[in-house]
Amino acid sequence: MSAARSAAERAAAEETALFAQPEAAPDVTAAYGPEPDQVVDFYAPRGPGAAPGTPLVVVVHGGAWRAAYDRRHLSPFAAFLAGRGFAVASVEYRRGDGGRGAGRWPDTLDDVAAAFDALPGLAAEAVPEADPGRTVLTGHSAGGHLALWAAARHVLPAGSPWRLPRPPAVRGVVALAPIADFAAAAELDVCGGAFAQFLGEEYEERLAHADPVALLPTGIATTLVQGSADTEVPPAVAEAYADAATAAGEMPGFTLVDGVGHFPLIDPASAACALVAEEIAQLAW
Repeated sequence: MSAARSAAERAAAEETALFAQPEAAPDVTAAYGPEPDQVVDFYAPRGPGAAPGTPLVVVVHGGAWRAAYDRRHLSPFAAFLAGRGFAVASVEYRRGDGGRGAGRWPDTLDDVAAAFDALPGLAAEAVPEADPGRTVLTGHSAGGHLALWAAARHVLPAGSPWRLPRPPAVRGVVALAPIADFAAAAELDVCGGAFAQFLGEEYEERLAHADPVALLPTGIATTLVQGSADTEVPPAVAEAYADAATAAGEMPGFTLVDGVGHFPLIDPASAACALVAEEIAQLAW
């Protein structure tokens, strides 16, 4: 068996294992806008670590910004984090059209910005035991891109509709196999060029508003977690972002998980998922 075939079969098995898990129902679902996808699922903290003042973990799902993938596949991960004693908010957002395209400009970024702006009020009602001062953002794949972007809105170009006047009140970001550098993603044709579909015909102009490496430095603590055997979003993409962040004067954390592909990072049945929870805890506490 060739190495390429072996890697492809392993990746397929990891994806099947994740998507075979039953959906974990949230405790509360709250709307941040009128569209069906403008909602946040909340999971109350449970388990031995649950207590008033618990950190709030905001999770953003991936799926190449395509409509075929929604927050349901991330729900076991959200429930896993809640079982570790975190309050969890899982953000939904508008994605590509019918699974054929990736993302909707500007709707996808409109939604992520609106969701994060609404989160303090929504979380206060849905998970009142959460401490908003201990908020950590995390996201997987395209969701890792969106988490990094949400934490960098204060350095968006002047005049951007999503720009914040000051850094967001978060402890940091844990980006899981993120599509974090669009140039590196282009070289590797990550997700069939989904990021280019997302940006559309005004690709070059929009890079400054959407590419995480264009928004450095952010001053926000950032950790990247990457599987060494990831063939969906290869390690070179996260490594390129980490190198750019370091060159910009930041000190990003980078954890390369040996022998792990794309999906085990958010699969509660995987040891890699427990490692992710520890990375989140280090920022949260």
